[in-house]
Amino acid sequence: MARDDIIAFLKKLREEIIAGFERLENGFSFERRPWEHKTGGGGEIAVLRGSVFEKAAVNWSGVSGLDFPMKDGSGPFFATGVSLITHMANPHAPTVHFNIRYIETEKRTWLAGGYDLTPMGIVYEEDTAHFHNVAKIACQEHYPTFTQNAKDYFYIPHRNKERGVGGIFFDHCDMSYLPLWQTVGTSFLSAVIPIYEKRIQSSFTEKERALQLKLRAHYAEFNLLYDRGTKFGFLSGGNPDAILCSMPPLASW
Repeated sequence: MARDDIIAFLKKLREEIIAGFERLENGFSFERRPWEHKTGGGGEIAVLRGSVFEKAAVNWSGVSGLDFPMKDGSGPFFATGVSLITHMANPHAPTVHFNIRYIETEKRTWLAGGYDLTPMGIVYEEDTAHFHNVAKIACQEHYPTFTQNAKDYFYIPHRNKERGVGGIFFDHCDMSYLPLWQTVGTSFLSAVIPIYEKRIQSSFTEKERALQLKLRAHYAEFNLLYDRGTKFGFLSGGNPDAILCSMPPLASW
């Protein structure tokens, strides 16, 4: 699959996810803002602030540069991907994160991505089971490795806990993983939409809202201190607004 085909797949997938989220909203839609990268390429930020999604961001980027900023590559590079985050108005509806990306450097080309679920203090075992079952079907024999990767990666050392209830995560996979990479992308909505349809109308208390805001702060701590995508975005000269779309609209410490 050529680079242009990778980009076309990502953009189509992104539009499907945006449409899926907007169907849950009450007349609210994503606001889009394109941006240009200083050394080549750019992207588009799409942010929704509504009655169901207190904040959701579904971003696409495709950037190039002369010096790959991470230790796993060097020289000229091209990186493209879709990344999203949700912060829900209802504490019973969990935060979800999704990312798939494609990276070229002088030495190698690889695929990465995954998705994970973070309940904000209210954990439903049936939701966790559904989310992981969709991921398991998508990943087949790779699921045990990818879900352990998520446990290891989405861990907050200074809090001594996982960020949420897990999911899947993979990195540095060669192009033989392309069909799986695509399947992970197209399975995402099936993993999360049924959960949201079940939870977004639940009644909640002020105490549950306060707990949600507290755990959002832990989420922000992980993204700012440990997340590779955040680090890559800043080191590669990315758009700060796009990089920081993962931050919750409100949190408490």
